[in-house]
Amino acid sequence: MKSRSCWETGSGSSFCNSGCLNKIKKDDSGDDEEESISPSDKSEVHSTVKYLSKKLDDLSAFNDLIAKHGAALQRSLSELENLKLPAESGEKIKAVNERATLFRITSNAMINACRDFLDLAEAHSRKWQRALQHECEQRIRLEETIEQLAKQHNNLERACRGAPSLSANPAAHASRGGGSVQSGKAEPSDEDEETEYFDAMEDAHAVIAVAAEPSKHHRHTSNNLSVASESCSEDWSFSGNVFDASTHTNLGASSKYGVALKKRRTQIPDKPNYSLNLWSIMKNCIGKELSKIPMPVNFNEPLSMLQRLTEDLEYHELLDRAVKCENAIEQMCFVAAFSVSSYSTTVQRTAKPFNPLLGETFELDRLEELGFRSLCEQVSHHPPAAAHHVYSRKGWTLWQEITIASKFRGKYLSILPLGTIHLEFHSSGNHYIWQKVTSTVHNIIVGKLWIDQSGDIEILNHKSKDKCHLKFTPYSYFSRDIPRKVTGVVMDADGNERYVMSGTWDEKMECSKVIEASQGNSLSEGKLPKTVYQTLSPKVLWKKYPLPENAENMYFFSKLALTLNEPEDDVAPTDSRMRPDQRLMENGKWDEANMEKQRLEEKQRAVRRHREVEAADALAEGKDYKGYIPLWFERKVDPLTGELMCVYKGGYWESKEKQDWSQCPSIF
Repeated sequence: MKSRSCWETGSGSSFCNSGCLNKIKKDDSGDDEEESISPSDKSEVHSTVKYLSKKLDDLSAFNDLIAKHGAALQRSLSELENLKLPAESGEKIKAVNERATLFRITSNAMINACRDFLDLAEAHSRKWQRALQHECEQRIRLEETIEQLAKQHNNLERACRGAPSLSANPAAHASRGGGSVQSGKAEPSDEDEETEYFDAMEDAHAVIAVAAEPSKHHRHTSNNLSVASESCSEDWSFSGNVFDASTHTNLGASSKYGVALKKRRTQIPDKPNYSLNLWSIMKNCIGKELSKIPMPVNFNEPLSMLQRLTEDLEYHELLDRAVKCENAIEQMCFVAAFSVSSYSTTVQRTAKPFNPLLGETFELDRLEELGFRSLCEQVSHHPPAAAHHVYSRKGWTLWQEITIASKFRGKYLSILPLGTIHLEFHSSGNHYIWQKVTSTVHNIIVGKLWIDQSGDIEILNHKSKDKCHLKFTPYSYFSRDIPRKVTGVVMDADGNERYVMSGTWDEKMECSKVIEASQGNSLSEGKLPKTVYQTLSPKVLWKKYPLPENAENMYFFSKLALTLNEPEDDVAPTDSRMRPDQRLMENGKWDEANMEKQRLEEKQRAVRRHREVEAADALAEGKDYKGYIPLWFERKVDPLTGELMCVYKGGYWESKEKQDWSQCPSIF
C-alpha cells in the first residue's frame, strides 16, 4: 500500500521526501492563490476566518493520515513482537510502539486545539467586523472634521488680520516691497507652530546691536540679533577691496568673469493649468517617508533634486570674492552670506523636484564662462542621497552629500536635509563646514502653500577655529520681527564677537563690524542676559537677483534655474536633462509625463529586485555582496567629521572629453 510505504520504507524517516509532503506544499500554494483572489466585497476578518477554516480542514485530513499510518505502524510493530527475537530487540520494539501511540494522541490533541481556536474566531468574527467598520467610519469623520477645522481656522485668522487691534504695527508685517506679507511674502502661516518642529532658541545667545555713533544709538528689544539701520559717520570696508558698494547689485554678471560662450535660454513653456486636490492624495501619507510614495508630476516642477542642489551655486560669486579676503574672519562673513543665499530660490517654489533615479547625474559646466564646473550623482535610493562636487578656477572647491528626510505632519510638511557641506579655499587652506536648516511647507490641507526655513547653522573654519552662528527665525504671525529673518554672530578662535550678521533668507544679508560688546540686563527670569553690541554701519554682502519676467507662469524659476534643464550636447546619458518624463512635463505634456514616470519607476524597481536576488545568491554561497557602487563618487571617512560620505573620485570630465560613456548604466 502507498500509505504504508510512507512509514515503512527504510527506517521510517523518509516521510519528508514522500508524496505526502508534496501534497502539503501543493495544498499550501493553492490556498495562497485562493486567498489572493478572494472576492473584494468580503471583509478582511471574514477572509481570515475562512482561510483558517480551510487550513483546519487540511490539518484534519493530515491527522486522519497520521492515525491511519500510525495504526499500520503499530500493527507492523505488533507483528514484530510476535516474532522470536532477542529480548533486547523486543524491548526496543515495544518502546517504539509506545512512542507511536503517544504521537497519535498528541496529533489528535493538536487538531482539537485548532478546532477550538477556529470556533472562538468564528464566534468573535462579527464583533471584529463591527469594530473594523466602526474604525473606518471614525477615520472618515476625523478627516472631514480636520478639513472643517482647517477652513474655520483659516477664516478666523483672516478675520483677525482685519481687526484694528492687530494692525497697530503694520510695518512689522509688511514686505519690504511695500505690499503686505500675504501678497509680497507668499501667504503667511495659518498657525503658530514654533513649538511643534523648531529647535527652541529662547536660551540661546541673545544680543542687541546699536550704532557706534552716540547720537544715533537705537536699541532693539528683540531676543534675536539685530543690526542698527542708522548710518555711522565712521566708514569701514573689508581688506583687499573685496567689497565695492557701487557694484554689489551686478554680482554674477557673466561679463565680470568672462565672455559667455553660449547664449542661454531665458524662458520655458508656461505651466499648464491642471487642478488636482493635494489633500486627497496626502491624507493617507501622514507620518510616512514621502520619498517612498509615488506622486504624480502635477506636484512637481520640471527639475530634478540634483538640479535643485546645483542651484546652491546661484550666488557663487560670493565665494569668488571670499577668495580675495586677506582675513579669515572677513572671509567667514562671505561664506555665511553664501550659506543663506541658497534659500532665496525657495521662497515661492512650493512644487517638489523630481526624485532622481539611482545613478542619475547632473553636470553644470560653466568653467569658461564663470570659472566653475559642478557634478551631482544620485548615490543612494533608500534613503535618497545625492553627492555633489564643485571645482572653481577662482580658488575654491565645494563638496557635499545630502540625504533628504521628509515627513508629512498633516497641516505641514517637514523636509530635513541631512549631511555636511565642505568648502575649502586653495590658497589659504581655510576649510569651512556647515549643515542645512529645516524647510517646512505649510497649508497642505487648505489655503495657499508657502515655505519657511527654520533652525540654526553653525559654520566652522577648521584651520583658524573661527565660528559663525546663524539663526533662521521661524515665521509667526503675531511676531513683530520681519518675516524670514536671519541673524548671526561671527566669532574668532577666542570666542570674541567680531561681526554681526543680519538680513532675510529671501532678499539680502548684511554684516556690521563690532566695536564694543557689553552685557545687558535680563528682561525675564530664567533667560540669559542680552549682549549689547556697538557696531559700525552695516554693509550689504548679498542681495537677491530679481526674477525673470513672467516667472509666475514658469514655476518661479530664477535665471539660472531656467537654464538648468536646457538640452546640451555631450552630457552623460544619465544626465537629468535626458530624463523623458521631466522633459515631457516641461513641454506641458503632463499626462504623457505621468505614464513615462511610472515606466521609469517600474524599471528602477526591476533593477532593485535583480540586485536583491544577486545579494541573496551571494549570501547563500558565503560571498560578500558590495551592493550598489556609485560611478563617479566613492565612500570615504571624512577626516574632519568622522562621517562616511561620498566624495568625487574623478574621471567624469575626462570621459566627457573623450565622449566615452560606456560605464554609464541605462536608467532612462
